[in-house]
Amino acid sequence: AILLNMAEAISSVKLLQRYFRDDPATAANNIESLSVAEASELVSQLSTKVAARVFSRLSPSFAANVLNEIPQEKAKEIITIGGADLAATLLLTLPDSKKQSFVDTLPEELRASAQEILTFPADSAGNLMRTDYAAFSRKLSVDEVITKLRSDTVRQRPKSNIYIVDDDQKLVGVIGMRDILLAEPSTKIETLMTKDVIAVEPFASTEDVARVVANYKFLSIPVKDAQGRLIGVVRASSLLADAESHATQDIQKLFGVSAQERAFSPISFCLKKRLPWLHINLVTAFMAASVIALFEDIIAQITVLAVFLPVVAGQGGNAGAQSLAVVMRGILLREIPPQDIRRLLIKESTIGIVNGVLVGLVTAAVAWLWYGNPYLGLVIGLAMIVNLAAAGLAGAAIPIGMKRYGLDPAQSSNIILTTVTDIVGFFAFLGIAMIFKGFLV
Repeated sequence: AILLNMAEAISSVKLLQRYFRDDPATAANNIESLSVAEASELVSQLSTKVAARVFSRLSPSFAANVLNEIPQEKAKEIITIGGADLAATLLLTLPDSKKQSFVDTLPEELRASAQEILTFPADSAGNLMRTDYAAFSRKLSVDEVITKLRSDTVRQRPKSNIYIVDDDQKLVGVIGMRDILLAEPSTKIETLMTKDVIAVEPFASTEDVARVVANYKFLSIPVKDAQGRLIGVVRASSLLADAESHATQDIQKLFGVSAQERAFSPISFCLKKRLPWLHINLVTAFMAASVIALFEDIIAQITVLAVFLPVVAGQGGNAGAQSLAVVMRGILLREIPPQDIRRLLIKESTIGIVNGVLVGLVTAAVAWLWYGNPYLGLVIGLAMIVNLAAAGLAGAAIPIGMKRYGLDPAQSSNIILTTVTDIVGFFAFLGIAMIFKGFLV
């Protein structure tokens, strides 16, 4: 009797092996109808080679859960046969708390390859995507999908869409939850799905992803790898949070503060990040002071000039900051194609000249009425035109130049701009004052 039972068990295992070997896609769909514990027990009875074939057909989230339940040595063998792509997919899906222990089980060569696959740039869809999405085989019926959604094997209860994949986990369609709820239970989901799915690659920039989401009014957008397999989803809420984070970082960098600094960062960290830029700012301040030093004699003779120095510098800085803000936004939203850069520089310079004339007239009138000398008004009015024209040009040229040479245009552009407007403003005002010296004394 014992031998008979053993023979039956062996026969059952052989049949099971043959079933999984001959039709792994259907077998994978059936496994996903089981609980994680039942699926783990079943996979443990399969040979490593057959189990690896089945694992490649399971949804990544379910496969990761099963992998976590089977013996570690068995899991290591399955991943080794599955290769770097399978290892990377499962690693991507595992919770952060379990990733390191999973990585430690991988052979060294496979570990390096898997981690390389998952090394996405900081500002990319792959870095921002989440893996707790709901994806189902196209062969399932509506009733089977709803049953799976109710089970504990689905990591994400979708609020808007579910994604449809083929036997190789390639993204083939998307269905709205409303369509699932209103369809007949026996209907195959592949007849309901939208086939032309708009998706992005993991290396797509967050700017490109945000543009797609905004254009199509999506709540989320799927991410697929080079083979077309679904590997994650980027949600609009994540894009919004990322945009807010980048905006605040750019504001900090614009004024020479580290993007990583927070309100309660350690004092030592703050000093380390701020001091270098303060020293750079000190150098630029001395550069502006050296211009004033060149005209020390005329300032000593006509002391009223000192009163208007901050007026000229301040207006130049404000005008330049306006131009800088507009151009920085244009760079961020990719509104400035290379062929239009010259037109943009001419436009900002023209605005600077017009603003300089209008503001210069007001400033000249105030100086004339204040000190009763029309030539003093002429000097500061002309200086204002020169400085605001330079400010408009510099406000556009500085971020564009930094971008062209591979530098971050948000990185302390304001410090460079202030230096330019101070030097040009002081030199123009005091230089023109030298020309009209005989009328100012």
